[in-house]
Amino acid sequence: MNETGAPIRDARKLGIPKMMILGLQHMFAMFGATILVPILIGGYFRDSVGEAPTAGLTVAVTLFCAGVGTLLFHLCAKMKVPAFLGSSFAFLGGFSTIAGLKTGIYEGMSANDKAAYACGGIMVAGLLYLVLAAIIRAVGVKRVMHFLPPVVTGPVIICIGLSLAGSAINNAKQNWILALIALVTIIVFNIWGKGMFRIIPILMGVVIAYGCALIMNAAGMTNADGSAILNFSAVTGANAIGLQHFQLPKFDLTAILVMAPIAIATMMEHVGDISAISATTGNNFLADPGLHRTLIGDGLATAFAGLIGGPANTTYGENTGVLELSKVYDPSVIRIAAVYAIIISFIPKLSELIGTMPTAIIGGVSFMLYGMISAIGVRNIVENKVDLTKSRNLIICAVIFVCGLGMTDGITFHVGGTSITLTSLAIAAIAGILLNAILPGNDYEFGVNPQGDKNRGIHQE
Repeated sequence: MNETGAPIRDARKLGIPKMMILGLQHMFAMFGATILVPILIGGYFRDSVGEAPTAGLTVAVTLFCAGVGTLLFHLCAKMKVPAFLGSSFAFLGGFSTIAGLKTGIYEGMSANDKAAYACGGIMVAGLLYLVLAAIIRAVGVKRVMHFLPPVVTGPVIICIGLSLAGSAINNAKQNWILALIALVTIIVFNIWGKGMFRIIPILMGVVIAYGCALIMNAAGMTNADGSAILNFSAVTGANAIGLQHFQLPKFDLTAILVMAPIAIATMMEHVGDISAISATTGNNFLADPGLHRTLIGDGLATAFAGLIGGPANTTYGENTGVLELSKVYDPSVIRIAAVYAIIISFIPKLSELIGTMPTAIIGGVSFMLYGMISAIGVRNIVENKVDLTKSRNLIICAVIFVCGLGMTDGITFHVGGTSITLTSLAIAAIAGILLNAILPGNDYEFGVNPQGDKNRGIHQE
């Protein structure tokens, strides 16, 4: 990137060493959230039967699924979309439900077997992406996106960032000093950094804040709750090299009915994420390579994860925030991060070492990344000249915001005796789409604002 802040679409001109560093930055951005999913899932199963899964749904398997899933996504998306796929939080409710099943075949079932049935449901959920992709391919993305004008996609993107704000605060308050060091470092390097340092502000924030954590830990300082800032016990006990413990899925209608419908939510989130990436980079990814291709990539990545015993994958907003900060839009940098994830999955000691990063640092980084996502949504509305003096547009935005930010627990209903939860973001997207279709006075037309359409991926040259 030059000093004027112009984006870089071909990172090869920076040289291989700098590309490797940029990939490392993306790896750090996704790492905290990605490894948290299997940790939380292990807690669900431990609570239900007194043990956690020992095969599948581990940190190593999760990192392997994230790396391979990202590469698979890039293949399906014709190597054009700079998206990273990490483990999805949307399916946590489904894992919790299956972990708590104690009737029928699940009575007295081990944690490993329950996890296998959950992964079978994830595999089916991933395949549902292919159904929507086929519909979009048949009718055309332009017709489908007619139901997703900027008055819908803009507020949904804003909700994606703001819905994560609580997570940033909860992490940061563990140690506000470290969180502020990470945040200030990112701001300083992003605004005043020169050359390479200006495009790796996230990585510099992590490195400098971690260095401060080492000093604070050595000085005997602790987190707000009295816990140690750094704990290397897990690193000491981990192997230098190790193979992942994969597990094949098992299939049962009950587990499928719990997991598969969650794909409705994640598919809507996928559309919002790809719209956000399109708005960030200025490329029309929803048209080229096409929303059907990105859905296929996301779906196959999720199905692959279920096949080998990993959690579902999804496009990661954290990495979209990195794109906005670094202005390096080359997808090859994301693929380097994916390779890092795969390599680390074979090195338990290294993954545990990276896992010692204080949650406060993750919180400080998240302050910037999550805010950037919401800012992209605001830009989406502004660039597409959404008329917020019109009551219909205000109503649509208002309902989306309340659903996306207020329904933190989602909506849970029961099918076949099992509970299914739609996430707040899925509810917000569905509500926005329905209101836009029902309320009169829709003045949005394709082609009137080509640049705005292009940023949302629907303008066809």
